[in-house]
Amino acid sequence: MHLVPVTAESIRIGHPLPFALMDKDGVLLAKKDFVVASRRDLDEFATRGGGLFIDVADSEAHHRAYVERLHNLVRDGKSLGEIAIAKIGRSKQDALLAAENERPDWLDLQVQCNAMLRDVNPEHLGERLERLHGQLSRHARRSPDGTLFALIHLSATEVRMYSATHAMLVSVMCGLAAREVLKWPIELETTLCKAALTMNLGMTVLQDKLAQQVEPPTPAQRAVINAHMDTSADMLLEMGVTDPVWLQAVRAHHTQEPGPLRSRDTAQQLARVIQRADMFAARLAPRASRVPIAPAAAMQACYFDENRQMDEAGAALIKTVGIYQPGSFVRLATDEIAVVIKRGLNTTTPKVAVLVNRSGMPTVEPTLRDTSQREFRVVSSVAHRDVKVQISLERILPLTASTGADRPW
Repeated sequence: MHLVPVTAESIRIGHPLPFALMDKDGVLLAKKDFVVASRRDLDEFATRGGGLFIDVADSEAHHRAYVERLHNLVRDGKSLGEIAIAKIGRSKQDALLAAENERPDWLDLQVQCNAMLRDVNPEHLGERLERLHGQLSRHARRSPDGTLFALIHLSATEVRMYSATHAMLVSVMCGLAAREVLKWPIELETTLCKAALTMNLGMTVLQDKLAQQVEPPTPAQRAVINAHMDTSADMLLEMGVTDPVWLQAVRAHHTQEPGPLRSRDTAQQLARVIQRADMFAARLAPRASRVPIAPAAAMQACYFDENRQMDEAGAALIKTVGIYQPGSFVRLATDEIAVVIKRGLNTTTPKVAVLVNRSGMPTVEPTLRDTSQREFRVVSSVAHRDVKVQISLERILPLTASTGADRPW
């Protein structure tokens, strides 16, 4: 058993525990489904046990419970200060270990991005944006497949922080395309990623609400949507962002004008890449009003421009992440269902891990397949909603580690 620390603030008082709480030695303090009646009781557990710990295998359940708590705080109109206090803390020793191992905490990154997008205090934006972009860029460089896997998985399964997850996924996709395919300089890549992270700054709250709203947008909501490009750029300007390329890319990220990238100025090129990635990521995410489409279909939609011709920015994104992206599900020629864990040597031959065998039964352990081999070729994409197997990021992410021979670049 591998224990990880959690804070009292991350546990909901008066609700059944979705995991067992243990002390520092692994001794049970409270079993799963136990209801902690008060904060005093929880503090007594922590004092008696030298802290609060859970088995790493339960960290996904902890993740969901924590997101539920944040969602309730936002729904109840709590201040950003109160929301910021409700964070998953870790000991200094554990934080140092995490930094050394460079294992991204995707829940923490969601929370960071959510706080950045909601707190528009100019004193906070620059520091938060630099920290978030730095972490995303580092993880994308060191483990591009793992980064894509985590963000695509979260986009398809968690809607209560839709704006944050969407912004991070679009930013990572744009950065990878700029670096691996378009071969843009690092300065331009950085501006592109930051523009993607802040493109919807002017409608963050509404965007999260719409993800859970069954009814079509009201006229007032539609007005906010239609104006959010300029609103976002104006907010960035007020917060001290003066880069004209960044600001114009945000203003133009919904402009629909077909044509090659080279015919556009720099800001318009960035805006076009963001628009294509934004289109893809939006189609992946579930909404209360609709189900998501399969990733392969979402990617195909961004490949064609407004004249149904090949779009250069869309093609760069497809070459970057593949027809079948890490975190998406596919059916193999063996009639097995697998999750994509790595991009392959071309866009249609990813590395996968089988989760459902040909008899329709979940596998005990993921079975690795190379779809470049004919007997294991991909025959179709499978929507997340059609796969009933629960994914544990802790179990699958190690399989996405790069070997240096998976991609030609």
